[in-house]
Amino acid sequence: MKEDTPQQVRFVTIEPDLEGQRIDNYLRTQLKGVPKSMIYRILRKGEVRVNKGRVKPEYKLQADDVIRIPPVRVSEPKDTPNPKLDKVAELEQCILFEDDRILVINKPSGTAVHGGSGLNFGLIEGLRALRPDAQFMELVHRLDRDTSGCIIIAKKRSALRHLHAQLRDGQMDKRYQALVAGQWPENRFKVKAPLLKNVLQSGERLVSVNENGKPSETRYRILARYEDATLVEASPITGRTHQIRVHCLHAGHPIACDPKYGDEQFDDTMRSRDLKRLFLHAASIQFIHPGSGETVRFLAPLDEQLTRALKQLNEV
Repeated sequence: MKEDTPQQVRFVTIEPDLEGQRIDNYLRTQLKGVPKSMIYRILRKGEVRVNKGRVKPEYKLQADDVIRIPPVRVSEPKDTPNPKLDKVAELEQCILFEDDRILVINKPSGTAVHGGSGLNFGLIEGLRALRPDAQFMELVHRLDRDTSGCIIIAKKRSALRHLHAQLRDGQMDKRYQALVAGQWPENRFKVKAPLLKNVLQSGERLVSVNENGKPSETRYRILARYEDATLVEASPITGRTHQIRVHCLHAGHPIACDPKYGDEQFDDTMRSRDLKRLFLHAASIQFIHPGSGETVRFLAPLDEQLTRALKQLNEV
């Protein structure tokens, strides 16, 4: 572990893009490695000043505020991923689009969006390591660890707010491809079933259809039929945890190689055809670009393993 590194007093002028962010959250981005308790302590003691005055942790930044950030001993994070690590470097090849406001990436299966749960780093930590000069980089939405495909990262707070508003207003169109067991009915275009999330003592999340759950809806379209499986396109109208996976199970057609909600017999058959991962892929995403205001759409190709598994199936 590196020695603690002292910092000098800094005066930072707030850019318009950061307007509305709480001062405590802003300091956490500026003082990486500093415990939250210390951030609240330096605020309480008045060591942090905004326009030469004291502020409370909930103070919201205004454009052109001048922030005094005191010298704080910052511990170097032990688990910051090295951008030269193979797994981090590979993320560069997965980027579908990047500009000064957003980054769209085809997330590999097996990569968590966040570090934690015994993982040294996740997608966002890896991208921050690749872009060490980026002032701001946050996930706009999430994908399960085993799900691959399109995910958006905001590079400005204003872009994050813009995209979150689109998610809330149903303006973002996300299309997934899933290989499910059996023959999906021709006339089954949607599944509407309330979902209830349970968190086990281990921290594992399990979701079930329950009348006490949150309203949830997924639209479906058949892409291809095989002897014992169907490739469907799933479009979530709501954004619940594990929604597509649980709705497929509820419809009687669980997704191939789903460790939580799958069918053992079907999964064994698919594993014999070289499928070693959940067959759920965020194939496309469409939204209004937060800078240009134009509607943009990005496509993420299936990875080699999913493509190979489909080739081993017999279409009907």
